[in-house]
Amino acid sequence: MQKHQMQLGGKTLSYVDEGKGPVLLFGHSYLWTSGMWAAQVNALSDSYRCIVPELWGHGDSDPVGECESYHLDALTDDMASFVNALGVDKFSMIGLSVGGMWGARLAHRLGERVEKLVLMDTDLGAEPGESQAKFLGMIGMAAAAGAFPPPLVEAVLPFFFCDATLQKEPEFVDAYRQSLLQWRPEAMPGTLAVGRGVFTRENFLPQLSEIRCPSLVMAGEQDRSRPPAEAKVLADTLANSELKIIPDAGHIPSVEQPDLVSGILGEFLKTQ
Repeated sequence: MQKHQMQLGGKTLSYVDEGKGPVLLFGHSYLWTSGMWAAQVNALSDSYRCIVPELWGHGDSDPVGECESYHLDALTDDMASFVNALGVDKFSMIGLSVGGMWGARLAHRLGERVEKLVLMDTDLGAEPGESQAKFLGMIGMAAAAGAFPPPLVEAVLPFFFCDATLQKEPEFVDAYRQSLLQWRPEAMPGTLAVGRGVFTRENFLPQLSEIRCPSLVMAGEQDRSRPPAEAKVLADTLANSELKIIPDAGHIPSVEQPDLVSGILGEFLKTQ
C-alpha cells in the first residue's frame, strides 16, 4: 500500500488512501501500523475509497511533541481535522483497539456524517484497574529502556495473537516481533504518550448509546487484551448493532483471519 503524508498541527501524518467510491476510514491498533489493514484494503478498494491514517509515533507518522500523555480527545480532534482536510463529508468508520476508541468518539461527534460504524477488539469503558496497572507498567519499562526490550516484546506477543498463531505461524509472529524490536527510537516518547492516553481513558459508554448509525461489533474469540465479553457490552449499548465473534483469532483478527474479516465487512457495508 502506498503511503501519503499530510501536515496536521505542525506534524506529519502518514496515511494510506486507495480505491474509489464511498469512503471507509480505518483505525489501527496500538503498536501496529496501517499494514494491519492491508488485506481489507485489498479486498474492498475495488468498491470503496479506503483511508488508513497512522497513529502519531507509529509507521511513518511523526511522534507527538513533548507530553506525558496524548489523550483520546486530542486524537479524535486530529482525526476530525484529518477527514476535513481530505474534503471527506460522509464515511463509514472501521476501528480496531485504539482505532475503535477514537473511532467511536469521532462517530459520536460527527453524527450523521458517519454512515456506519465497526468496532473491533476495543473497549469504550475506562481501563479496569488491574489491566491499567499492567499496561502502564509495560509502558514504564519501555520508557526506561528507550526501546521495546526483548523480554517486554515476548510478554506483549500473547496480547495480540491467539495460541494457534503463536504456535503454528512462527515466521508471521517473528515479523511482528522484529517490528517492535526495531521501533524508531526517536518515535518512542510519542508512541508511549499515546499509550498512556489509551490506558488512562475516561468511560465513554454513556455516550455510545447516542450513536444511531448501523453498527457492527467484532472480537477475536481468544483476545486476551479486549476479551469478547467487552465486545458484548458494546453491542448491547449501541442502539443499532450486531455482534460477531471471530474464531481462531486474538486481538488482531484482520491479520489472523483476513478473509473472514474482509467478508464480514463487505456484507455489513452492503446492507442498507
